[in-house]
This record gives sequence, structure tokens and C-alpha cells, in this order.
Amino acid sequence: MGGGKIDVYMDIVSLYSYLAFLDLQRNSEILKQHNVEVEFHPVLLGAINAGSGNKPPWTLRAKAIYGAHDARRSIARFPGLVIQTPKDLMAVSKTIVPNRALHFIKSHHSPSTFLTALHYLMHLFWSPPNLNLTLPENVAKALLECPASFDSSSPSSSSTQDGGKKLFTKQQVEEIMKGVETPEVKEALKNATQEALDKGAFGNPWFWVTNKEGKGEPFFGSDRFHFIYKFLGLPFQDVTLLPPGGASKL
Repeated sequence: MGGGKIDVYMDIVSLYSYLAFLDLQRNSEILKQHNVEVEFHPVLLGAINAGSGNKPPWTLRAKAIYGAHDARRSIARFPGLVIQTPKDLMAVSKTIVPNRALHFIKSHHSPSTFLTALHYLMHLFWSPPNLNLTLPENVAKALLECPASFDSSSPSSSSTQDGGKKLFTKQQVEEIMKGVETPEVKEALKNATQEALDKGAFGNPWFWVTNKEGKGEPFFGSDRFHFIYKFLGLPFQDVTLLPPGGASKL
């Protein structure tokens, strides 16, 4: 039973990528039990929009109005999660530096370290006071302050876990920031973005899911996991309408 892989192409500037990440992380142990591998690939959403001919949803007034409702409902699925959209999202949307940093971390550190760093950077981007991660000095500061055990549902307690231990040393952060400027890391981000485009991406999060038979299909959005799990042949509970008086499960 089970088996397969979920490749996730995502940019920290994408709120729904953040929510998809949280969903996959809270189900990570069950996915492992089903022998399903999950890999996150930092990409540039702006380049995907440009390469696919897509435009940000807020450029269409009707989508922008609806988007506020959709975001509120989606965020509510994660109790304790505090989200605040940056005042000028476009001004902080060029996330080249943090995405390069993540590629360096992914290739030079453990998978758990990469996931913690990814989680923390998304938290800083989407939570008040919304750190501007387009600036290299802010990325370096964020990595230096990242708790070794980070939980976005309780960020204040994360800093005291493990005795306040940090994820990276000062020397490691300096190595990461130097790595951001290397041709290898620049190419890694470029290749990941192009790979997503080659697989049909027009937005984030973009999933390429391969089942145990080796067949692959694309999925888009943070609310498509029931389709993903069905494609992978995994047992799951779909949306079920209950009769009057039935006890709902949130």
C-alpha cells in the first residue's frame, strides 16, 4: 500500500504555499508510514507567472475581493496561526535572496534543518511585522535568529525550546550568505523554477505527484490534497455532509 512522491514547487511569497507546507508537515509522519516522499523546491513565483503568462490574482479586482474571503477561510484551518499580508506585497515579492539561501541550505545541511529554515522564513514573511526578506541583511539576521525547534503556532515558546538553541551558528550563516552569490546556487534556483514551468506550473503551490506505478500528474493549490491522496491510492476522509444533529469535526 502507498508509495510515491510529492514534489512541491513553492515560493515564500505565496501564502497558499505556506499553508500547503503546514498541511504537509502536520501529515508528514502519516505520509512516511505510507512510504510517500515529500520534497520542497524553492522557486520564483514571479518567473513562473511571467513564463506561463499568468498574472497575480490581485490584479483582477473581482479576484482580489474574493481572495480575501478565501484566504480567511484557508488560514482558519490552522489554529494559532497568525497571518498578516505585507502592506506592499509587490515591493517585497522579489524573494531571490531567501530562495537562493534555501537552496544552499538544502544542499549543505540536513533535511530537517532545511525544513525548519523554510518554515521560519515563511513565518517571518507572513506574520507581523512582516520582515522584508528581499534584503540580504534581513535574511542573514533571520537565519541567525532562527530557533532550532520552530513552531509557527507558538513562536514565542519556540525560542525557549532546546535551551534557546539556534538553528545556525554565525559562521554557518556567513557561509550561507556567501553561497547565495555562487553560480551553483543561482543555477539551482533557476533550474527549479524552469522545472516547475516544464511541468505546467502557472502559480504556487505547484505539485508534481508520482504514484507507486511511476505515473505523474500535476496538482495546483493548497486545497487539493484529497485529489493528491486519491491519486496516490492513500486512505483518507473526504468532505462528508452530516444529517441534522450530527457532530462535525473541524
